[in-house]
Amino acid sequence: MLDPALADTADTPPAQPGAVVLVGVDLGLPHFDRELDELAQLANTAGLQPLARMTCKRQAPDPALFVGSGKADEIKLLAQMHGASEVLFDQSLSPAQQRNLERHLGLPVNDRTLLILEIFAQRARSHEGKLQVELARLQYLSTRLVRRWTHLERQRGGIGGRGGPGETQIELDRRMIGESIKRIRERLDKVKRQRSTQRRQRQRHHHVGISLVGYTNAGKSTLFNAMVKARTYAADQLFATLDTTTRQLYLGDGQGRGQTVSLSDTVGFIRDLPHTLVDAFEATLQEAAQADLLLHVVDASHPDWTEQLAQVQSVLADIGAADISQWLIFNKVDQLPPDRQPLQAEDVYDWDGRALPRVFLSAVTGQGMAVLRQRLAEFALSRHPQPNGTPDAEDMGSPHDSAG
Repeated sequence: MLDPALADTADTPPAQPGAVVLVGVDLGLPHFDRELDELAQLANTAGLQPLARMTCKRQAPDPALFVGSGKADEIKLLAQMHGASEVLFDQSLSPAQQRNLERHLGLPVNDRTLLILEIFAQRARSHEGKLQVELARLQYLSTRLVRRWTHLERQRGGIGGRGGPGETQIELDRRMIGESIKRIRERLDKVKRQRSTQRRQRQRHHHVGISLVGYTNAGKSTLFNAMVKARTYAADQLFATLDTTTRQLYLGDGQGRGQTVSLSDTVGFIRDLPHTLVDAFEATLQEAAQADLLLHVVDASHPDWTEQLAQVQSVLADIGAADISQWLIFNKVDQLPPDRQPLQAEDVYDWDGRALPRVFLSAVTGQGMAVLRQRLAEFALSRHPQPNGTPDAEDMGSPHDSAG
């Protein structure tokens, strides 16, 4: 328990821009991050500096402050001691809880959902990606308008100030947001139709569609670059790639036969991915939902890879991709200690009654890449047998990103 007297000492530093306190509440869920490591990674990705962390345990969230008044006082003192300018919660807050906490703490309070939206807004590069992030942001904002404008008086309508009372500020904001959401959805529908046309063209040419999916920072973009010799941005950070990129990839079986397939790199998933983002990224995620095969990239070196795998499977079910053929690609095996190195490259993993083939590899060192390419070639030929391939097709074509 923090001593309240500490808040009044002369050594209390001034608030630093970008400095945040991280807060997590253990509600008894199995995936609770007691060290708040992932939230800290998200904060760093957004350009923030986590200075302190606090966790607590509750049976249920407090309706008013989420953590209760006593714990809220501790958070306030902790923020003052470290000179934090913002408080970040690892769970989603209701509009009322966020407003009450800001009043109680005297600091801006944001939650995991808004943090992820902020990262997506910073990382979106293509026209489609920016539209999708803006739609998700507006949908989130529309739920935060309730009673946040009570200090504004009701406007008066009518020419020359005459007439009945006009719209309140909240009504104006809600209407403007609703109109913006409608316009963005219309533009995204157009992009969705364009993507559907592209997929139909690939299907008419008997192109097998393969999509890379997985938890963020599992190494999807690194694997994508290694397979198609692309230059897609890849870094050891969360959500390094947001925009879907598709390249043509030639897969030969070493016997003069081969097949050109379409390989797509998609946005990474994460625990508690906001539903507004899942809905907004529907056009992009359809690349996975319409694929012939999903390569589910798993970070084999991560201590919680089983939980990450479960989170990705949950999102795939949400977008209607749960029944698509799926392989588990255990990446980063070069980071495993010798006693955890896989004994065989080909195996299956039982997931909810499904036997998922798995391949162990390292996209950085190239270990296991030949096995993956061979098995993909066999899969492609089984879907659309062709007597001969065209090796020069490996790098043909240019990526069609979300720019539309």
